[in-house]
Amino acid sequence: MEHQNNHPTPERIMQIGTGFWASKVLLTAVNFQLFTLLAQRRTMCAADIKSHLGLGCTDRNVYDFLDTLTGFGFLEREGLCETAVYSNSMDTDFFLDKAKPSYIGGMLEMLNNRLFGFWGNLEEGLKTGLPQNEAKHGGDLFGTLYADEARLREFIHAMSGVQMGNFMAFGHGYDFSKAKTLADIGGSAGMLSLMVAKHQPHMSCTSWDLPQVEPIAKETIAKFHMQERVTASSGDFFKDDFPKADIVTMGNILHDWDEETKLMLMKKAYDALPQGGALVAIEGIIDDDRRKNVFGMMMSINMLIETGSGFDYSFADFKKWAAKIGFSSTALMPLAGPMSAAIAYK
Repeated sequence: MEHQNNHPTPERIMQIGTGFWASKVLLTAVNFQLFTLLAQRRTMCAADIKSHLGLGCTDRNVYDFLDTLTGFGFLEREGLCETAVYSNSMDTDFFLDKAKPSYIGGMLEMLNNRLFGFWGNLEEGLKTGLPQNEAKHGGDLFGTLYADEARLREFIHAMSGVQMGNFMAFGHGYDFSKAKTLADIGGSAGMLSLMVAKHQPHMSCTSWDLPQVEPIAKETIAKFHMQERVTASSGDFFKDDFPKADIVTMGNILHDWDEETKLMLMKKAYDALPQGGALVAIEGIIDDDRRKNVFGMMMSINMLIETGSGFDYSFADFKKWAAKIGFSSTALMPLAGPMSAAIAYK
């Protein structure tokens, strides 16, 4: 914690304590599709934004909302209040315009529509060790999500959103020279396979998930015009063997489960790989000293909220599990922000 002239300061305490204010301002703007609107119109004044979004609050409330977004760097502004004209910042325009393939707002939509409320029950989750989501009154997260197509689509687009930057970094930066095939287990909408195929013209990729997900992945693959090198197929990783491939990837999959299930999934990956093949787990790998990657630790708390028994892990944990399964060596590749690829070689 920062101290000025060796005096205590409440600044950090208040910044984190009011963090949900900042979060809700951004999530509301995403839910209103404000950034998508501004991407179409380029610039708009507050009165136009107010009428377009159908806001019944005062003009002053609208200025506060838009100027807070400006203060955070999500909007650009010229003029002030009545004379102000707003536009998207560069990052916002790239990542939060729903019309662009680089849109990551799916995760933010899910944070707003599902997780914001569930995290309100964090105390109960920590006291009981039980999930605080749709599965709270019986059932499990995936069974509940997969039974409702609209909710499943939201969840899938959220997963694509939270991982897009990492999939791009992995597709661009990993050494694929000795590989020809990749199977992405729990591949969701197929974004990891698509980003690898886009950056590595020699690679053929399979996105593998439950049968309910296959049509959504096929839609995404068609949107990217990559049907020749990316295919969607389905199976259940509790019952079926993984598709054979030179590289087996899992993006935000291992952290959903307890240690025993993590080991089972890593063993199935090992069995699907040739000698020299690689298992790649893309997640918020926690630093071994458990001080720096706060996002990874909060994601692990999110797994308590979502699954009860799942947790995020350190590279030291991953190395221990990989050795237990029989992998010969491991490596860690930093990706975007707090995310990394933990790699185990057969």
